[in-house]
Amino acid sequence: MIDAIDMSIVKPLIGWTASIVLLLTLISQVRTQWTTRSTTGVSRRLFIGQSAASLGFLTYSALVGDTVFIFTNACILLTALIGQLVYRRNRRLAARDEPSGQEN
Repeated sequence: MIDAIDMSIVKPLIGWTASIVLLLTLISQVRTQWTTRSTTGVSRRLFIGQSAASLGFLTYSALVGDTVFIFTNACILLTALIGQLVYRRNRRLAARDEPSGQEN
C-alpha cells in the first residue's frame, strides 16, 4: 500500500499541514495577547529569540531551496515581529492604566 503512494505528493502535504498547524497556533497566541492586552507570561526575550531563530532558519531554508520552510519561517518571523509590537503596546497600556495613587 505504501509503495503505491506517490511520495512527491505526500512529503509536501505533510510539510504544508505542519506549517498551517504551527502558524495557526502562533497567530492564536498573538491574537490572544492583542485582545486581552496582557503581557502575563510573555517575555520580550521570547520574541527577540524567536525572531533571531526564524531569521536563521529562513536563511537556511532559502539556501537549501525548501519552499515549505521558506514560507513557514518567513511567517514565523512575521508573527514574532507582530508579537513584539503587541507586547510593547500592552506594556505601554498597562503602564498608562496603573493607578498613580490619586483618586479622581
